[in-house]
Amino acid sequence: MDATGPVVGVDVGASTISAGLVRRDGTILTAAQAPTLGEGAVVDTILALVDRTLATARERAVEVSGIGIGLPGLVDVEKGFMRSIPRSWLAELCDVPLAALIQERSGHAVFVDNDVNALSLAEWMFGLGRGASSLVTVAIGTGIGAGLILDGRLVRGHNQIAGEVGHLSVSIDGPTCVCGGIGCLATYVAGGMIADRARERLAGYPTSTLVARAGGDPALIGAPLLFQAAAEGDPLAHAVVDDACEALATGIGGIVNLLNPEVIVITGGVAVSLAPLRDDILRRVRRRALAAALDATTVRVVPSDKRGTVRGGAALVLYETARRAPHP
Repeated sequence: MDATGPVVGVDVGASTISAGLVRRDGTILTAAQAPTLGEGAVVDTILALVDRTLATARERAVEVSGIGIGLPGLVDVEKGFMRSIPRSWLAELCDVPLAALIQERSGHAVFVDNDVNALSLAEWMFGLGRGASSLVTVAIGTGIGAGLILDGRLVRGHNQIAGEVGHLSVSIDGPTCVCGGIGCLATYVAGGMIADRARERLAGYPTSTLVARAGGDPALIGAPLLFQAAAEGDPLAHAVVDDACEALATGIGGIVNLLNPEVIVITGGVAVSLAPLRDDILRRVRRRALAAALDATTVRVVPSDKRGTVRGGAALVLYETARRAPHP
């Protein structure tokens, strides 16, 4: 294995799987994507994209130094697979020894972890957290997850479940989450749930145009439409988005007070809609965070780039290679 060569990064998302050849400085040399739920099994799609990326490396006459994969669930990092839990995003990947399968197939060292942990490593090594000793990345998409880097170390927790900020309760009497919890942050802000809040309140807002905007079908109300309608003055959309901003501010305030990070990066698909609201959200955070801690924290809202998420898998290779290396 060439310890100086590029690495293969893979990001397995709910809708898209991306794979790329990435230099050790984070530069993406090539990237390819495929639908997660395409014609074949998810594992087959991952294998095909890895094979394609390795073939590209051979064409460029470069030796790959490892493969890293970010998965959308709870991951056993040491055993190399996504753990089986109720209501997993991609249940067919649960308990599949993915790292062993790909390592045997490719001959390269393979590392797997939660996708947001991988993304946080990428922000820390190559992106907005470069040079920082502590960074929290909050990814808001279909669900919400966080990657925690404190004092230069990725914090996975005792059972490798650390970072489930989407299930941080931000309300003592809020809606019931799919996890069974009450008032989870995800129920207010996650793209897969925020539209549910709007549909549940339709009867109380007879002047709302949300259903009309969705072509007459409430099931087609989604997060982008909701944020757009709120910006244009729809009363129901405004109420739901206001609750989302309050909930997110509560969550960020808790992160600031508990962890005192240098940098917080808010990203993911919903970040596109949240970016114009950043200043408003931070004003709300100020009512919930210690001033000294918040003043020392840089908060950035950055929409995700699916092509760029392959850097997470690449960063995972670099981090794990260094972590597992023998020390004198």
